[in-house]
Amino acid sequence: MRHDINKMTRIMKALANENRLELYLQIWQQKKVAVPESDCFVSDIAAKMNIGAPTISHHIKELESAGLIRVQKVGKQLTASINDETKRYLREAFSL
Repeated sequence: MRHDINKMTRIMKALANENRLELYLQIWQQKKVAVPESDCFVSDIAAKMNIGAPTISHHIKELESAGLIRVQKVGKQLTASINDETKRYLREAFSL
């Protein structure tokens, strides 16, 4: 399988930031703890982290731009979920 180096670079850059990695792992954990098919509220995760809302928003955009998460607005709330396609891509890429 040939891998898209640009895609891998975007993913690795997004996860190289400590706060983004923690945010990503929190979203992943929420999915496992809550109903697996449901999205989690970004505000719930942000409350657990010691980071301001504008910074959380920036990190969410970076993770979404890298294709790691999907974001939706539900009313006034923002929800996030793990992008399963990217998760599969990474699994395949690292099973060399």
